[in-house]
Amino acid sequence: MKRLWLILAFGVLLPATARAEPIAISVQSSSGGFSGGTVATGSSTIDLGTVDISASSVGTYLISGLTEGVNYTVSMIVSGITGWDTLRMELLDPIGDGNDALDSAAQPSYVPSGYSTSNNEDGLSFAQDSALARSATFAGGSAKVTADEKTNNGDVLTFAGLGSGMANVTFGLRNYGSNNFLLRLSSNELNGHAPEPASMLLLGTGLVGLAAYRRRRSAIR
Repeated sequence: MKRLWLILAFGVLLPATARAEPIAISVQSSSGGFSGGTVATGSSTIDLGTVDISASSVGTYLISGLTEGVNYTVSMIVSGITGWDTLRMELLDPIGDGNDALDSAAQPSYVPSGYSTSNNEDGLSFAQDSALARSATFAGGSAKVTADEKTNNGDVLTFAGLGSGMANVTFGLRNYGSNNFLLRLSSNELNGHAPEPASMLLLGTGLVGLAAYRRRRSAIR
């Protein structure tokens, strides 16, 4: 009996072992045919499964529980690539974490209440300077990756020039102390469906020049 009391006493006096908050990832909102797959997480990996994204569709994931200072490799299979060719990702920062003064005064209309576009002093990023893979590969090639993550305009990754059908997408996430943030995914229509204004101007100028050249040749004859 004495031994039992000692065991119970030690159990009360010894501090409880600290436990990390479990990673929780879920689809917060979706529109235009967006649907998320089954999520699997490891010590430094996140698999979002198969994510279906249609043309002009938007989906947001709510992510919490990432361990501070850990680089995570995120992977997913994007399906439904028909009529669009660029995938845009953006991290949205929770308001009230001490760096809101750096946020833009006018937030984009797509930012939900309680969040803002990411700035350069908040606690999350696409693992900038961490040498983690950023790629989108598909049958026959790979996408062009661009990023804006070191300004106060936002934390954005784009994968442009995707093929059709499906693509394997990989990118990094790093938590510097923030939590409960949003990962927003959106698609656009195919590049080249409508020429840019500058391209239209050049095209028009070229046609005018060609017509003038033909008139001069006709006059010479």
